[in-house]
Amino acid sequence: MSRHSVSQGIGIPAAAIDVWLLVFPNFLLLDATGPIQVFSTANDEARDAGLPLPYRIHLVAVRGGAVVSSSGVNLVADPLPSQNLAGATVIVAGGRVEDLPSCGHPDERAMLDWVRQAGNAAARCCAVCTGSFVLARAGLLAGRRAVTHWADIAALRSEHPSLLVQNDALHVRDGKFYTSAGISAGMDLTLSLVEEDLGREVALAVAKRMVLFLKRPGGQRQFSAELLAQSRPRGVAAQLTAWLRPRLAQKIDVGMMAMACTLSVRSLHRKLREEADLTPAQLLARLRMEAACLLLEQPAMTVKQAARESGHGTAYNLRRAFVAQLGVLPRDYQSRFAGDCGQQAKT
Repeated sequence: MSRHSVSQGIGIPAAAIDVWLLVFPNFLLLDATGPIQVFSTANDEARDAGLPLPYRIHLVAVRGGAVVSSSGVNLVADPLPSQNLAGATVIVAGGRVEDLPSCGHPDERAMLDWVRQAGNAAARCCAVCTGSFVLARAGLLAGRRAVTHWADIAALRSEHPSLLVQNDALHVRDGKFYTSAGISAGMDLTLSLVEEDLGREVALAVAKRMVLFLKRPGGQRQFSAELLAQSRPRGVAAQLTAWLRPRLAQKIDVGMMAMACTLSVRSLHRKLREEADLTPAQLLARLRMEAACLLLEQPAMTVKQAARESGHGTAYNLRRAFVAQLGVLPRDYQSRFAGDCGQQAKT
């Protein structure tokens, strides 16, 4: 049987889906309220169409009651539920890494125990921003692909080396486990869940009502090298970016990059690390990936052509780069971004 029926253009689940959103002291406010509002707006769409509400939304915390966010605003939560969460969606908010629950305090141990049990029982288990650390600490992400806020990627890799942490994706799905990048990316992830449950038409309606972009699926980048260059327009990153852009299809090594910046290789590495926490090779890879994404968003573009023009050389190399950096295949990226023109990636 289909997971949802369609009435008046709106898909509704056979039964309302329970969403359990977990918060803790000093959580990031938008990590919780953003996804809540997306699900609530989906309920508004159903209500306006005279249909049953598709979601039951629950805010929960270890002890319940008022929970203070990092902004100082309190949200009132229910205690952790004890019922079977089969069929439910569990979402863990994020916060500063130093504020995330660990095993050091009884309440935090209780929270991680609940996350472990809930994540195994629920139909979907999700994390917003650094909530991915919580899922990992609960033992749910070992060997899985995951993402978090770009500023905390290195910390997540260091703390959990078995995770396959994606470099720069907005959100990533691995089985029933979903992780997303910083703050507003939690709303992008939630829109993708609404699309899974209720169909693209409803997700578009929700995005329109909330004045959001729907086309920010998993695989889109968290931030661009152009933004990095603009943050320090007179810096080495901006200088090297300007030199690299017209040469991406060429064979380039670090010596050539250093010469273009009139620096030694060692100085180039040091200055890029200081400015952007990147190596020259990583900056080049990021620029080539951005070029490939822009090419794949063009009508009639093939994966082979995008690989060649972006400097990846072959479709095989481009597929490897996409999976490693964004967690999706080029054809999947193209179908989402160039799908309105009816284009399909070709190899």
